[in-house]
Amino acid sequence: MVLTPALLFHTMSTVHVEQLNFKPVAMYFVAALLLFAGVLVWQGLNRRAAVLALSCTFSNTVMIGIPLVSLAYGQTGLVTLFTLISVHALVLLTLATVVLEMVAAREERGQGQGSQWHMALTVLAAIKSGIIHPVPLPIILGLLFAQTGLVLPEVVGKPLQLLGSAFGPVALVLVGVTLTQVQVGPYLKSALGISLLKNLVLPMLVAALGLALGMPTRSLSVMIVAASLPMGANVFLFAQRYEVAQEVVTASMAVSTLLGLATITLVMSLVGLL
Repeated sequence: MVLTPALLFHTMSTVHVEQLNFKPVAMYFVAALLLFAGVLVWQGLNRRAAVLALSCTFSNTVMIGIPLVSLAYGQTGLVTLFTLISVHALVLLTLATVVLEMVAAREERGQGQGSQWHMALTVLAAIKSGIIHPVPLPIILGLLFAQTGLVLPEVVGKPLQLLGSAFGPVALVLVGVTLTQVQVGPYLKSALGISLLKNLVLPMLVAALGLALGMPTRSLSVMIVAASLPMGANVFLFAQRYEVAQEVVTASMAVSTLLGLATITLVMSLVGLL
């Protein structure tokens, strides 16, 4: 609520829309949707399948992605990542909500319950929450400010810069704190399978599509690294909201994050050869 918006707004407040390239982002979502659909069909087109499909495609682009990309690719890489972050949750969480609500509506119709109106309201609420949120909103506002041609006065810009620079180390500490509360136990096998799909298969799909389409190396590198990031916390909130596969998702978050120490290193080493 403080450090993240400060970093996002300050970074995007000097970026003009014509500098943004949405082609790598579109390519990223094509790869994510392919994996999402594959897991959904494989797991049986039900509520649990929708949550697990989201688990395999939703990256921790903020808490881990921002510090990592900032260190590896600098300001240019951050702008590319922020372009993805601005629509990441909106696209994937809305998709998962639509799928889950359709499945739920089908189940409820079989029991003589449910309505199309309820489903529509839920989807609209998902879209709204994907925009009115501490992550995409400051990106959008920062971009809008940049288009005015104005420059942040130092009395505003300097505090935002200081708050934003604190985000990286604090975020990584919080990730570690979260992991200490997670019990993996009997869900290790399922969590490991989900983590491998998330950490390795998704970046492989992004890399294959990007190379086939001739994407610029720098943009493609950031997208591949973003795809290799561990599972994001929003997946747990999603599972909790629908009361589906909460234990598996929680375990998968922990395993995906710990496994990321090895898989992100591997992915970034291979990306460096592009």
